[in-house]
Amino acid sequence: MATIKDIAADAGVSATTVSRVLNNDPKISVSNKTRERIFSSAHKLKYHKKSVGSQLRAIALLYWISDKEELNDIYYRSIRNEIEKLAKLKNITITKYKLENGVKMVDPKTSAFFAIGHFTQEDLNYIHSITLNGVFVDSSPDEMRFDSVISNFPQMIRQMVDYFIAQGHKKIGFIGGSDYVDRTIKKMDAREKAFREITREYSILNEDWIFITDTFSVNDGYKIAMQAIEKYGDDLPTAFCVASDPLAIGALQAFNEKGWLIPQRVSLFSINNISVTKYVSPPLTTFNIDVPLICETAFNLLEDRCKTSRTSTKTVLISGSPVFRKSIQKLN
Repeated sequence: MATIKDIAADAGVSATTVSRVLNNDPKISVSNKTRERIFSSAHKLKYHKKSVGSQLRAIALLYWISDKEELNDIYYRSIRNEIEKLAKLKNITITKYKLENGVKMVDPKTSAFFAIGHFTQEDLNYIHSITLNGVFVDSSPDEMRFDSVISNFPQMIRQMVDYFIAQGHKKIGFIGGSDYVDRTIKKMDAREKAFREITREYSILNEDWIFITDTFSVNDGYKIAMQAIEKYGDDLPTAFCVASDPLAIGALQAFNEKGWLIPQRVSLFSINNISVTKYVSPPLTTFNIDVPLICETAFNLLEDRCKTSRTSTKTVLISGSPVFRKSIQKLN
């Protein structure tokens, strides 16, 4: 593999100059012609920067998920566990800060961070005053200032609706939760927004078939499904796109209690593929979220940001893959 010295010899400059240019040192003064010659040589010689994982010695993990939220949705815990596992493999020290600690407890000397959960504008401003080197994992609250890695929910919802249509379903509903601004102000979640747009394209959007809860918990899924059954009875849709597995599990419990056969009467398609979905009755069809890939991408983004000192941000969408089980049936 080409080295700094190889590039220096090819470009006719010193190894120090090559190193500083390739690392985007803002203090180095070279002509554009020299800079272009260095990058051209690096490309020609197929030079690749060494992994900078070893240079990241310490990272703050801002885990803005309450104990109750984590208990209700183990997806958050899986992200936290994966980040901690990868940090250990990379010999990086993680300092965890929790929601109850408050953002002002974050060490002002923090040079890099990961953030999970819902943050207020005040939180974001304070974090920004400490460092730009951070990645939001599974949310993107400030794309102008920070990198983020998020699941491509619109793509998953589109695939759900397309699949239901292909299976003969025309009465398709949605069960979802609320997103929040500043942790208190409700706003439409990306999954609900995508569902509305896609069903509108198919001319099958029905506001009465959209059921939104406060959270994405099993309990709220159960309650909203019970309310839907009691209110609409036989007029309920034949299929539901469900925003998360816990909501789907709660809804499944409600339908089972009321004697509604799944999938003969109602088909369910959800998101996350948490472990329990394969053991409920019937096993749930769901989208698998590649948590290891999400977290590895987050590390790559953070390493890149620290290494290059770039000012432009990146938002990376990670697609999901459907796992077909027994909660969907084709209509005759």
